[in-house]
Amino acid sequence: MIFSETALHTGKGIDRKTAVAIAADADGEVLFTASNSIREQYRGNRVDLCSIINAKSGACPEDCSFCAQSSHSKTKAEVYPLLQKDTILESALQAKNNGVRRFCIVTSGKTVSATDMDRICEFISDIRKIGMLPCATLGMLDDEQLGDLKDAGLNRYHHNLETSEAYFSEICRSHTYRDKLDTISRAQSLGLSICSGGIFGLGETWSDRIDMAYALKELDVDSVPINFFTPVQGTPLGDRGVLAPLEALKIIALYRLILPDKEIRVCGGRPQTLHDLDKKIFAAGADGLLMGNYLTTTGRNPDEDLRMIRDMGLDIEWL
Repeated sequence: MIFSETALHTGKGIDRKTAVAIAADADGEVLFTASNSIREQYRGNRVDLCSIINAKSGACPEDCSFCAQSSHSKTKAEVYPLLQKDTILESALQAKNNGVRRFCIVTSGKTVSATDMDRICEFISDIRKIGMLPCATLGMLDDEQLGDLKDAGLNRYHHNLETSEAYFSEICRSHTYRDKLDTISRAQSLGLSICSGGIFGLGETWSDRIDMAYALKELDVDSVPINFFTPVQGTPLGDRGVLAPLEALKIIALYRLILPDKEIRVCGGRPQTLHDLDKKIFAAGADGLLMGNYLTTTGRNPDEDLRMIRDMGLDIEWL
C-alpha cells in the first residue's frame, strides 16, 4: 500500500511524494476506499449544492484556449450584456427550490464595469434576501470592487487558478497566474470565502494537477471546484478529447487526500466525462456539486442529481 491509513487521518493531508506515487500507480479500489473515508471524517455525509447563472456572456477579450466565450475563438456561444434582475432572481429561486443554497453570478470578461458592478451588488443583496448564499465570478477585481461586493452581502468569491503555474501560459497569455493569485489574496484580505480550483483535461500532466492542489492548499481556499474539460468546436482545444471516467474519479480522490478538510466540488463537464459513473464522485471524495447547466454546456437534470444524492444515503446541506 502506498499510503498509511493512520497517516491519512491526521488532518494534514498526504505529502507530495505520496501524491506522486498515487498518481503513478495506486490501486483504484484502495484509493477510493481511503478518499471516501476521509470525506466521511472531515465532511460527513452532507452535500453542498451550488448553481450558477451566465449573467453576461461572450465577447471576452481574454485568450483562454479552453473557453467558448473568448473573442479569440469562433464558437456558437451566445453574446449578451448583463441580464436583468428579474431573470437573475428567477433563476436563483428555481435553484433554491431544488435544494441549492449557493447561487453564483458569473460574467465574461477580465473585469466588470462600474455600471455593471452597481447592478451586480443589487443582485447580490436580493439573493441574500431570499435566503441564499450569494457567490460571484467576475474576473480580476480590485479592493474597492471586492469591498463593494462584500458590503452588498457577498459570501464567496470564485476565481479559478485553472491549472498549475508551470502550465498556465500554455492555456492563457492575456493574463498571468500571478494576476489570479493577487485577486484571490485581495478577496481573502477582506474576509471573503474563496472558491478556487481548475479544469482538468487541458493537456496538463499529473505533476501539474498535483502542483495546483498544493497551491490551493497553501492559499487555504474554502472550496475547490473540479471541472472536467468539455471540448467546444471553434476554440484552440476544440479537437481534444475528454478524460476517461476513472481518471476523472482519480483526480477527485487525490484532491480529497491532499485537501482533507476542504469542500471538493464537482462542477463543469461532469455528465460529459463521467457518464454512468457519476454517482461514484462521492466515494471518490467529493462533497459538493454544481447543479443545473454550466456556462455554455449542459448539465444534468436537477431532479436526477437529487435522486442520486438520496440514493447514496447523503444529506443536502442547507443554511
